[in-house]
Amino acid sequence: MTAARAATYAEVSGSPLAAAAAARELAAVLRHQGQEAAAQRHVEAAVARIEATGLNTDAQVSAYAQMLASTAYTAAIADDRDQALTMIREAARAARDLPSQPPPGRLFPITPAAINLYAVGVHWALGDAGKALEAGRTLHPGQFATAERKGRMHTDLGRAWLQRGKPEQAAAELLKAARVARSEVRDRPPIRRIVTELHTRYPRVAGVRELVALTAASA
Repeated sequence: MTAARAATYAEVSGSPLAAAAAARELAAVLRHQGQEAAAQRHVEAAVARIEATGLNTDAQVSAYAQMLASTAYTAAIADDRDQALTMIREAARAARDLPSQPPPGRLFPITPAAINLYAVGVHWALGDAGKALEAGRTLHPGQFATAERKGRMHTDLGRAWLQRGKPEQAAAELLKAARVARSEVRDRPPIRRIVTELHTRYPRVAGVRELVALTAASA
């Protein structure tokens, strides 16, 4: 209800960027509820409104790239491969000239590295761990400003490694995530399920016991 109300007020404001921010949050809620098609409609409408601005400023380009990346991930979750790959390529193209450190206060502080991290998630969601890991090959924590984003980088790479059948690397990435943002491992149900899978299938792999202890602490 809160996300829907935010979208309504954003529409009233007349700002395409505010409307895009609200649409992105509403789409996230819908996606988590399994309503991928509805989420996609909201994001695609926001993309069209931003594109209609002419993309004359970095702020507009940042919003456009962010919404394309969100569209790509939503499409990947819905198993719409063509849409997901098309959108993540366009997002990368749009973001290629954006600064690696966005200015303070930017509504959509997206960077080329952040788009690459989205690409990791897109390829993982499509079941292609090899391409996910290739997309994340040049990523490192210094490219992300917050502990949460650094942790997300490690968890996304961790689940790609597990999908690839490499539990040692998966556990190592999740431990790195826990060191910079413990809540990314301890409090996110999808990552807790990965820890459970590691414990069930690979209990002797280095780091798995430590990960189990981290997640058990919040149970």
